[in-house]
Amino acid sequence: MSMDGKHRSFQEQVEKQPDYRYDVRNEIIINNDTMIFEEEYNVKVLMLNGSAKANGNTYASLLEVGRQLEKEGIEYEIFQMGGEPVRDCLGCGQCTENGCVFADDKVNEFVAKAKEADGFVFGTPVYYAHPSGRVMSFLDRAFYSSGSAAFAFKPGASVAVARRGGTTASFDAMNKYFGICQMPVAGSTYWNQVHGAVPGEACQDEEGMQTMRNLARNLAWMMKCFAAGKAAGVELPQTERDYKTNFIR
Repeated sequence: MSMDGKHRSFQEQVEKQPDYRYDVRNEIIINNDTMIFEEEYNVKVLMLNGSAKANGNTYASLLEVGRQLEKEGIEYEIFQMGGEPVRDCLGCGQCTENGCVFADDKVNEFVAKAKEADGFVFGTPVYYAHPSGRVMSFLDRAFYSSGSAAFAFKPGASVAVARRGGTTASFDAMNKYFGICQMPVAGSTYWNQVHGAVPGEACQDEEGMQTMRNLARNLAWMMKCFAAGKAAGVELPQTERDYKTNFIR
């Protein structure tokens, strides 16, 4: 029997059970008993720490997401931008298959990892009620050079971390990358924001940490659903690109 046939047969067998649910660890729970799903789904989340502080509050927030992802059976990596200068995107159109033509920072390293990842979480500190300028420059170049190749149709989420205000404005700006690149967005039980000033204070934001854990659960569920759909032969949607108009014509 083909793999597709085996999948359908197993699916039908499962759905005949009176009480079943999928679990994100490649298992199915039936009447509190565990059955291993026939296909092995190896999926990974790539997270971006958009703060120059390697172990600050943005990192702590992403780490809380990562810990919950591990509990859900999902591998993760937190990519550190570091404190080195980051170029703006010049719109020069000289992108290569490796990413941006300028290779003197970490953008292309991130793009290479993004091509192998299955989901994303981008974290930013809040500066003057907006995302870090460095993380915006970083993501501008990553998406401009490699949007379709590295990010399209993969779920994503953003996280904003602040002492007090500006989180929702930053959250909104970060989510713009997903909308233009055909990326489903994972949500949580509140907007993905955590509060803290000095490193370590984010962990004291109990609702913020809860929001991170629920985000991780939702992202893991989405990725498992996408992997199951792919295994079942569900194709990606077709994309039209025939028209590109300016406002003046």
